[in-house]
Amino acid sequence: MPAITNDWADALKPEYKKPYYKELYTKINEEYASGRTIYPPADDIFNAFHLTPLKEVKCVIIGQDPYHGVGQAHGLCFSVKPDVDIPPSLVNIYKELEDDLGCYVPDNGYLVKWAKQGVLLLNSVLTVRAHQAFSHQGIGWEQFTDAVMNILNEQDRPIVFLLWGRPAQQKAAKLNNPNHLILKAPHPSPLSAYRGFFGCRHFSKANEFLKEHGLEPIDWQIENVNGRDIG
Repeated sequence: MPAITNDWADALKPEYKKPYYKELYTKINEEYASGRTIYPPADDIFNAFHLTPLKEVKCVIIGQDPYHGVGQAHGLCFSVKPDVDIPPSLVNIYKELEDDLGCYVPDNGYLVKWAKQGVLLLNSVLTVRAHQAFSHQGIGWEQFTDAVMNILNEQDRPIVFLLWGRPAQQKAAKLNNPNHLILKAPHPSPLSAYRGFFGCRHFSKANEFLKEHGLEPIDWQIENVNGRDIG
C-alpha cells in the first residue's frame, strides 16, 4: 500500500503499530499480488487523504466500499473517472444538488473538485475485489476508518458530516463534538433516495453552516468535461 505523506500521516501513526493494521497491510498486499483484480488501483487507495489534508477538511461524506466495476473506483467515495458512466447513486446526488442549489447535472462523475475544497470523500472499506461487492469487509479497514472518524471528531474547528444511509450513520455514532454539524438522510441509491434523500437539502445546509462560522462554502458544481481527458 502507498504511504500517506501529508498531515494525516502523523494523526494516523498510532494505527500503524496496532496488530489489526499489520494484519490488514499484509492481507491487502497479498490481494494485490495474487493476480486477482482489486479496486481501486493500489496507488489510489488513499486518494481521499492525499487530496484532502486533515487541516483542510470542512465536510465529510461517508460511503461503504469502492465501486467494483472496471475502471470505476479511484479512491473517493461516490466518484468515478471522467470517462466512466455516472453510477446511479451519484445520479441521484446530482438531482438533489440541482433541486437544492440549482447546479446543472454534469456529464461526468469526477468529484476531485470537491476533495480539493476540503470534502473528505471517505469509504468505510477502502478496497474491493473486482465484481465482488463487500469482499474486503471485516479484514481491518473498518477499524482504520473508525480511527479516522475519531481523529475528525477531535478537531476543534467546524466540520459538517453528511451521513447518508444506516452504515454511514453507524460509522459516525461516536461523533460528539459540539463544534460539528451532523446531517442525516437515507442513502441516495435508487432503492432509498425517495425515502428522504431527495429534499434533504444537505448541500445548502452545509454551506450555510460553513458561512456562519466564517469558512468558505463549497462550490458543489462539477463542470462538464465534454469528453476531454483531465486525468
